[in-house]
Amino acid sequence: MTQGEQRWERPSGRPGSDGDWQRDVLRELGGNPDADAAAGAGGGPQAPAVRPGEPALRLVHPAPSRPAEAGADGDASGPRIPGPVPPPAAGPSSAPGAPGPAAPLSPALESGIVPPADAPEPERPAAPAAPAAPAAPTTPAGGPRLPASPAPESSPTLDPRLLIALGRPVHGDSVTRRTGRALRRLTSSVAQDVAEQTRIARELQQPVTTGRVVAVTSIRGGVGKSTVSALLGRTFNHYRHDLVLTLEADSALGTLPVRMGAEAVRWTCADLAPILTPSMQLTDVTGYLVPVADGGWLLPASRGQVSAPLDMTTYRKVTLALRRHFAVTVVDCECLPGEVARTAMDTAHARVVVAPTTAEGVGATRQVLEWLARLPHSALASTVVALVCGSPDAVLDDKAAAGHLRETGVTVVTVPYDRHLAGGGPIRTELLAQTTRHAVLRLAAEAMGRAVRVR
Repeated sequence: MTQGEQRWERPSGRPGSDGDWQRDVLRELGGNPDADAAAGAGGGPQAPAVRPGEPALRLVHPAPSRPAEAGADGDASGPRIPGPVPPPAAGPSSAPGAPGPAAPLSPALESGIVPPADAPEPERPAAPAAPAAPAAPTTPAGGPRLPASPAPESSPTLDPRLLIALGRPVHGDSVTRRTGRALRRLTSSVAQDVAEQTRIARELQQPVTTGRVVAVTSIRGGVGKSTVSALLGRTFNHYRHDLVLTLEADSALGTLPVRMGAEAVRWTCADLAPILTPSMQLTDVTGYLVPVADGGWLLPASRGQVSAPLDMTTYRKVTLALRRHFAVTVVDCECLPGEVARTAMDTAHARVVVAPTTAEGVGATRQVLEWLARLPHSALASTVVALVCGSPDAVLDDKAAAGHLRETGVTVVTVPYDRHLAGGGPIRTELLAQTTRHAVLRLAAEAMGRAVRVR
C-alpha cells in the first residue's frame, strides 16, 4: 500500500447515522456495500461489483466525520471531500506550450476517488505543441528580388571644396539685356507670345499610351550633350502631369547628376539591372532612383568614379523595365559610335543629336545623320539636331551651319550661348537666358511631337 493511502473501512453505525453517505456513494458507483464490508472484515479480497464500462475505484483519503458543507461557489449538489488541490493559476502563461485553465472534474474525481494501480490509465489529451519559431522572411514570388551583394554606399556628386569654389551662379542674360527686354514688352503686343507659348505647351502635353524614349547623343564629348539632356528632362517634367525619368547611359564620369542638381547618388544602371523584374511596382522602382529637386527622377550611370562601360544588355533591360512606369524617358547616351549609343538611337522613339558650332563638329554630325537615314525604319524622320553654341566668340556662322545640316531633311534648333550654362554646376531654370528658354522649349516640343507619332 502506497504511503498516504489507507483502505476504506465502513464505520459501524445504524442506518441513518454518519456512515450512510458512504453507502450512497458506493451505490452510485455500482458497488455492493455489504460485500465491501465483508472484505474489510477479513473475508478475503472480493472486488466490488461495478457497472460495465466503469473502472474500479478505491478511496484514498479518509472520510470526514460528517458531510461536507457546500463550497464557496454555492454548489450544494453533493458532499465534497477535501483533498490536495493544485494551486490556482496566476494568469495565462506566456511560455510556449503552457497549459491553460484546468478543466472541471467529474463527480467521482471531486470526491477524492481515483482508479486502482492496476487499472488502465485513461488517455490524456496531448499537450499543445510549442509554436514553431517564425521563419525568415522570404521574397514573394511576384515581388522584387533583392540584390545578392550589399547595397552600394551613397557618393556625393561634387566634392564639397568644389562646391565652395563654384561660387554664385550668374544669370544667362546681362542686366542691360534684361532691362531692354522689359522696356520692349511695354510697347509690344503680348498676344503673339501667348499664342506661341500655348502651342508649345500643347505639343509638350500630348498624351501617350506607352512610355516614350528620347535619346540624346553627340559625335564627341564636351559639346553639351548632358546639358541638353538635363534641360529636356526639366522641361518635360515642368509641362507634363505624368512621371518623367532622366537616365544616364554614359558611365565615363558623366555630368548629368551634377547638372540635374543631385547632391549624392547611390544606385546606378549596372546595380539596378539584376534587381528589376516585370512585376515590380512604381513604389518599388522609385526607391532606387534619385528624386530631382524641382520634380522628376534620375538614374545615374556611375557614382563619380571610373567604372566599366555600360553594356548593351544592361541598357536594354533597364529601359524596357522602366519605360512602362514613366511617360517620358530622356536618355543621356554615350558618344557615337559606341555600342550603347547605336542601340539607343536605333530603339528610341525620338532622337536628339547635339552638334557643336564648329566646322569639324558640324561635318561629323552630317555623317551621323546620313547613317540614320540608312536605318531600316527611317530613323531620320524622328531626329532633331540641337546646334549648341558653347562660346561667345564662335567663328562659324550658326545660320550657315544649320542650313548645311537641314539638307539631310532634319529639323535644326539653335541653342545660343548662355552664361549660366557655360559656368557649369547645377542648372537653375529661372537663371536661363530668355533666348535659351525659347530654344529649349522648341527643341522639347519637336522631340515630343516625333516621339508621339511613332507607333
